[in-house]
Amino acid sequence: MTTFVDTSALYAVLDRDDERHEAARKTWTRILSEDAPLLTSSYVLVESFALIQSRLGMEALRTFSDAVLPVIRVHWVSEEDHRTGAQAVLAADRRGLSLVDCVSFHVMRRLRVREVFAFDRHFGEQGFRVVPS
Repeated sequence: MTTFVDTSALYAVLDRDDERHEAARKTWTRILSEDAPLLTSSYVLVESFALIQSRLGMEALRTFSDAVLPVIRVHWVSEEDHRTGAQAVLAADRRGLSLVDCVSFHVMRRLRVREVFAFDRHFGEQGFRVVPS
């Protein structure tokens, strides 16, 4: 079963000071040991690069690029993916729901991915199986 990987999980894996780091590290280790396919989107990559670079610095960004990214397949967001995500953000009319989240939901539905490694409650609200639970 493919697992989508969100920025919230990627960041928690890398930041040892994050309150969710231990849960993220254990989940990441388990997922890798199961050799399950991992998927993310190019929008999650942009968001993750910016967050990691800004908060953790270049060494952490290099670790992310060299050790984490090679095990994750990237779905490159299309114009249609973007348009659908943007429409969903506007329709939801909620400040805390991002374009990256809505594009992720759309991509997951289109590719029939039901599980997500995330610490973002919006995935559960959308009916996805969130790990860790």
